[in-house]
Amino acid sequence: MQAINYTKYGPLNVLKLEEVRKPVPGNEEVLVRILASSVNFGNVALVKGEPFVSRFWSGLIKPKYTNPGSDISGVVEEVGKEVTRFKPGDEVIGDLVGCGLGAYAQYVACPESVLAMKPANISHEQAASVPQSALVALQGLRNKGNIQPGQKVLIYGASGGNGTFAVQVAKAFGAEVTGVCSTKNMELVRSIGADHVIDYTREDLFSQGGGYDLILSTAGYQSIYDYKQALGPRGTYVSAGGAMKQVNQGMLLGPLLSIKGGKKLTFLYQRTSQEDLFTMKELIEAGKVMPVIDRIYPLEDTIYAMEYYSKGRSRGKVIITMQDGMAE
Repeated sequence: MQAINYTKYGPLNVLKLEEVRKPVPGNEEVLVRILASSVNFGNVALVKGEPFVSRFWSGLIKPKYTNPGSDISGVVEEVGKEVTRFKPGDEVIGDLVGCGLGAYAQYVACPESVLAMKPANISHEQAASVPQSALVALQGLRNKGNIQPGQKVLIYGASGGNGTFAVQVAKAFGAEVTGVCSTKNMELVRSIGADHVIDYTREDLFSQGGGYDLILSTAGYQSIYDYKQALGPRGTYVSAGGAMKQVNQGMLLGPLLSIKGGKKLTFLYQRTSQEDLFTMKELIEAGKVMPVIDRIYPLEDTIYAMEYYSKGRSRGKVIITMQDGMAE
């Protein structure tokens, strides 16, 4: 089979398309024929070894994992004898972060605990966008933000991979949603349900009156002090992506700034959750959430997919498809 591998940190051209042996599932594992994957910040960070702190998980000197892909959508081909939730032929999605990665390949063997059934009403390319980005939105808004119906919610980076899910998830929870994006993406953000859209290239976000019950930042950089000012008296700010300065402020300054007053400022560390994947399946099949896809690249063009994603201008998700998924 074909897979994208790398053996050292560096620019994206360290990635190589290679012929490797098809994996054999263990007793508690599922062999999935992967039909599509996607690009996330963490996938690019793994290849580059940046920020350096990420190497404490992925290997200080050289990569611990040789295939940086994490999101998968595909078809179960074989199951181990102790697998109970899936059978050959099932269409599944999953996040491989906690089990060795390997999504940029035609096959992977993984624990059944990281998989969920694919939403029946979308393609594998669309489904591959769900495992990490949709859970960033769900966990950021529900778990960290304690979103409630009728709240005023602001999504910063509303046109990106995480942001397009966040706008729709917030609407599904009954919130009044304001999306922040650039001029060219305003219609997109409106089309996925935002009640209000702010063009950050032309308007000062923090002169719009504020008073938000919940702010989720998924892109760019704004000072955590500005976000705090834009919150209502008992509002919550969740840092869930963007420039490292924005992320670091959420992690380091957030807890300190939350000590006094009623405002809460925090950081989301998205976690793999089979239960949350099933929650997103239900929302998608109910028509409340629909993945937004920008571009689709074949497996052999993974470098180009990552380069495009790294420019920070994608509208929705960047997808990698395994065009010859039966090859061995």
